[in-house]
Amino acid sequence: MTRMPSDSGTVVVLGTGGTIAGTAASSTSHVGYQAGALSADELLAAVPALQGQQLETEMVARLDSCDMDHATWALLAQRVAAHLARPEVRGVVITHGTDTLEETAYFLHRTVVAAKPVVLTAAMRPATALSADGPQNLFDAIALAREAGTSGVLVGFGGRVFGAADVRKVHGYRVDAFDPGDAGALAQFEDGRLRRFRNWPEGGGDAASLLALPPADWPHVEIVFSHAGTSAALLDAAVREGARGIVIAGTGNGTVHANLLAAAHRAGQQGVRVWRSSRCLLGGVVTGADEPLPSAGALTPMQARIALMLHLA
Repeated sequence: MTRMPSDSGTVVVLGTGGTIAGTAASSTSHVGYQAGALSADELLAAVPALQGQQLETEMVARLDSCDMDHATWALLAQRVAAHLARPEVRGVVITHGTDTLEETAYFLHRTVVAAKPVVLTAAMRPATALSADGPQNLFDAIALAREAGTSGVLVGFGGRVFGAADVRKVHGYRVDAFDPGDAGALAQFEDGRLRRFRNWPEGGGDAASLLALPPADWPHVEIVFSHAGTSAALLDAAVREGARGIVIAGTGNGTVHANLLAAAHRAGQQGVRVWRSSRCLLGGVVTGADEPLPSAGALTPMQARIALMLHLA
C-alpha cells in the first residue's frame, strides 16, 4: 500500500487490471497487449500531476476484464465498503478493463452503499501506447473522487462522468467507447474543472444482502439472444444446466422469436424466471399491455442479468 501526502483527504485507488494497466511490445500497438501488467502504484507514477496527493493503492486483481468473475466482484465490493467506512477516506477510484466495466459498475451500485464517491475508470489503449488515454482518465477520476458533494457509483471516462446505472460500452476500439444512453452524462471535465448537468445518483446498495452469500451460491442467470432463425436449444440447455433465471436479449423493443418464447414459457413452468430486454444498447424496452414476458425496462441485457441475479437472491 502506498501513501502520498496531501491535505484534502485520502483517495484509495483499487487496481483490478484491464487495458489501462496493459503493456505491449510496441508503442504503436493498441490491441496486442497484456492486460493488467502494471500495478496501481505504477499507474500513479505515470501521472506526475498526481504526485503529492494523499493516495493509497491496493491491488484487488490483475484481470483482463473479459475474465471478470463473481469472486472478484464480491472481494471488490468488500474492499470498497471497508475503505468508504474509514473517516479519512474521501473516495475510492477503481481502475478496470472496459469490456465489463459497465457490469461491475452496476453491480457495485446495487450492492454498496456509496455515500462517498466510487469512481470506475479505464482506458481503451494500453499504458505503453503513444497516445495512451489512461493517465488523463485516472487523473480525472481522482479529481472527481475529491469533488465536494460527490457521491454514488460513477464512471469517469473520456472527460465525461456517467452514472453506474446508465453507462454502456458502445464501441470496441475508439477512445470514446462509452455512452450514457437516454439519461445523458452527469458531468464533464472542461480544462480541469467539472461542469455538472444532473444530480449525482441517489440510493444504491439495495441488494447488499447478496454479499452474505459465497459467490458460488449466487443464483445462476444466463443471457440468451433472440435473432432470425432462433431455436430453443440454448435456452433449454441453460435450464438443464441449472439456471434459475434467464434474460432474453430481444430484437428491437424486446421482441422474442416464437421458438424462444415457447421455450421461455416452458422454463417458467419449471420455476425459472425469464425476463426480456433489448439487444439494442439504447432505448431499452418500452412496455405496453399483454406483455409476453416480464420486461427489464431500460436495463441492458448485461445489467438485467445482474438485476435478476440480485432479485433471485
